Amino acid sequence: MSQRYDAIVIGTGQAGPALAARLAAAGMKVAILERGKVGGTCVNTGCIPTKTLIASAAVARAAQRAAEFGIATAGAVSVDMKKVKARKDEISGGTSRDNEEWLRGLENVTLVKGHARFESPREVRVGDAVLSAEKIFINVGGRAATPASIGGLGEVPFWTNSSIMEVDFVPPHLVIIGGSYIGLEFAQMYRRFGSAVTVIEMSPRLLAREDPDVSEAIRAIIENEGITVRTNAKCITLEKGPAGVRAGVDCQEGSPRIDGSHLLLAVGRIPNTSDLGLDRAGVRTDPRGYVVVDDQLRTNVENIWALGDCNGRGAFTHTAYNDFEIVAANLLDGDPRRLTDRIETYALFIDPPLGRAGMTETAAKAAGKRILVGKRPMTKVKRAVEKGETQGFMKVVVDADTKQILGAAILGTGGDEVVHTILDVMYARAPYTLIQRAMHIHPTVSELLPTVLGELQPA
Repeated sequence: MSQRYDAIVIGTGQAGPALAARLAAAGMKVAILERGKVGGTCVNTGCIPTKTLIASAAVARAAQRAAEFGIATAGAVSVDMKKVKARKDEISGGTSRDNEEWLRGLENVTLVKGHARFESPREVRVGDAVLSAEKIFINVGGRAATPASIGGLGEVPFWTNSSIMEVDFVPPHLVIIGGSYIGLEFAQMYRRFGSAVTVIEMSPRLLAREDPDVSEAIRAIIENEGITVRTNAKCITLEKGPAGVRAGVDCQEGSPRIDGSHLLLAVGRIPNTSDLGLDRAGVRTDPRGYVVVDDQLRTNVENIWALGDCNGRGAFTHTAYNDFEIVAANLLDGDPRRLTDRIETYALFIDPPLGRAGMTETAAKAAGKRILVGKRPMTKVKRAVEKGETQGFMKVVVDADTKQILGAAILGTGGDEVVHTILDVMYARAPYTLIQRAMHIHPTVSELLPTVLGELQPA
């Protein structure tokens, strides 16, 4: 059975549905294909469900600290994980259902459920049907990596960021392999729910892509809540242990064995491209399986684009959506937008959060730039003091020659929101003095940015 369309979109993550709607509004007949739940990683196993769980964990933490604020609670704080999970399921599932209902209601759009595989550069098979189109957009996302280099991984049960979404109890001792963004968010979350937590990281420090001072401050934040951190774990082995799982680590300090009840693997992600039949379409991938794209998301095959996590040009919901905006602007609006125009930005949603934009101090120095750095601890931010959340600091890196902001790290209460003030000025390519001379509201976190920028020092 053959079906003809003007455009085919493979995947319903953040880029796919929005693009399908734009193409349909432009008069195209569009098929959007999905083998799982509508919404992709963000809606089903990523941003929405994890941040919903983090919100529950934050309430638990606030209740545990109530006495510090002069508030008495009736007895010990308890966590009902079945209710926590039910709330997460309702919010995440409701979003997926709403997205599917919206897609099905779009004129000129057909939602097709099933696993898509290329038959040729213009044909995609889903079950018994072969769909053809002149334009095809790949938006298949990624999944958790399970590297064979971890000895014994196949001998013990483990969770990934996806499968842990089904957990409705508090693990007695959660061992997490991976001290980066996903691992740390789950570490703090489950510690606040009541688990003992140990984080194992192969690198010398957590979050190796960040500046050392950021890594050290984040380690202090999570250790302050009772999380055990083991870095420099050069050789990790796994086996069944008396409590459930035993991890063997070759670290410079600490016991060579860690016994836990459950294991979460958070060691990175890989693209969902190995079973798409990309070879039959002639679409090129890199050695890691990411689809190779140019500055406007075009693959090496004419009229095939790749958006979102599968292209290796960003690993976030916001980068995937921006991919859609770039493709739509070029294809439909005559607006020549490019990947290289965007500034890297992201957040680590521990509490307090890290908001990041642009270059790190380390990267700026490595690029040979003359830089100025402004830095202030959150202990100097009255909003943080009032809330009893004084861990972290604010740091801004400025180009000494152009006076433009190169990057920032806001680690502290509200840091994931405050960083946008800096990001917008970076996009405007305005000098740092634009913020330095601004009057901000007191008492807020943002009001310290002019102060930070007024105390720049060579670095």
